[in-house]
Amino acid sequence: MAYPEKILADDEQVVEHLHPHWITLVPATLWFLVIAAAAGFGLTEIFDNMDSGTGRLVVVIIVVVVAFLLLCWLTFAPWIRWRTTHYVFTSHRVLIRRGVFTHSGRDISLQRVTDVGFTQTLWDRLVRAGTLSIESASEHGQETLSNVPNSESMQQTLNRLIEQDGERRARQVYGGGYPPQAPPPGAAPNYPGQPGQPGQYPQQPPYPPTQQYPQQ
Repeated sequence: MAYPEKILADDEQVVEHLHPHWITLVPATLWFLVIAAAAGFGLTEIFDNMDSGTGRLVVVIIVVVVAFLLLCWLTFAPWIRWRTTHYVFTSHRVLIRRGVFTHSGRDISLQRVTDVGFTQTLWDRLVRAGTLSIESASEHGQETLSNVPNSESMQQTLNRLIEQDGERRARQVYGGGYPPQAPPPGAAPNYPGQPGQPGQYPQQPPYPPTQQYPQQ
């Protein structure tokens, strides 16, 4: 989890650091096996059936270049996108980073998150993945995180972090303590000057004696 440490605040901690679910790499892996097998078979046929010379060398180069380009497009690019996509949940915010050459990112403060939801297809439920939707009170609105591992658990984790962040901010406002708690419904109030005696009004000071006039 060394990636986000350089941009964290002093009292900020990383709770979850995720990449998209590994299932997103299955097509890229299959393409790697298919292209490697096809290139190997093609090169074997070329060396077995073609005489050595410039013609065979040109065909070999073409096969290798085509195989390499297909690997870059169908295999290496998805692997790099997976590795450079970060979903980071901290005690203060949600950090989203994507891309290498075209780098994009977004930070969502937990205090601005208004709603967190997730959706799962039947396939997502089988592989324990899903899509996480974060609504925030900002000009960007909703942020969608695709292929999040354990999306249902991550929704609960994010809701818990939002509650803890609210409590932390409340303690800062009240100087390290907790805000005063209101009395439960139906309880008699405690009035100033009479601690421990609920329901009693503070005693009024005695009135001065009425002035006696001399009898006529």
